[in-house]
Amino acid sequence: MQRFTTFDGLQIAYWAQGTGPVVLLMHGFAADAQRNWFAPGIAGAIMDSGRRVIAYDARGHGHSDRPHDPAAYENEAMRRDAQALLDHLAITRVDVVGYSMGAIQATRLVPQEPRTRSVVFGGIGGRLVTAHALLNRAGIADALSAPPGSRPADPQARAFRRFAERSGNDLAALAAIQRSRRHGAHGALDQITVPALVIAGADDVLAGDPKGLADKIPGAVAIVTPGNHLSAVGRSEMRSGIVDFLARVSPV
Repeated sequence: MQRFTTFDGLQIAYWAQGTGPVVLLMHGFAADAQRNWFAPGIAGAIMDSGRRVIAYDARGHGHSDRPHDPAAYENEAMRRDAQALLDHLAITRVDVVGYSMGAIQATRLVPQEPRTRSVVFGGIGGRLVTAHALLNRAGIADALSAPPGSRPADPQARAFRRFAERSGNDLAALAAIQRSRRHGAHGALDQITVPALVIAGADDVLAGDPKGLADKIPGAVAIVTPGNHLSAVGRSEMRSGIVDFLARVSPV
């Protein structure tokens, strides 16, 4: 693990492993690089295909700084962290792979990042563009801020609290993310001009049908794998879907 100072002085933890064309991995909410990418074998499969993996813990997560002020997550902070990391490592060309929160952030990053060769949006789908509110963010923030032993009434918020506790997260930092303005908003999908893959589990009710999102992105393709929002990342179909897509559109 290494750390660097991002645009506003926070410390961001990252891992740089392998050799070859660079793939930037952006993890999901209440996860981190190890849980989302290394433990399920996705990072390893990408490296085995002849690529260099750059994975990092988003602010508020894992080994990175975890501010408790919602303002620290506003003004495109997570997108700017990704660009700051590419600058720090002097990356000139990159394939971007995101999951859930990381995929949403990738929709903001890619239209503004000319270094991108291709992008994979994992764990998001049609609900990103059709649902009035993808998540009850205020309810999730309240659940994350509740005293230990509390039982939030909202089942979705309760599930987020359980997952965050199991993963050993800083609950106050996660609550601040949910309270920040525009955290869940996607970027300009019609301005994504690089090859794009949308991939999600068949039982991922949070994401919805990947095709519903792919249809909004010029030239994008969609893949449905087995699994739900949490389990799909551990399936071989997710690993092979990502690796095979990169091999087709961004050859080593």
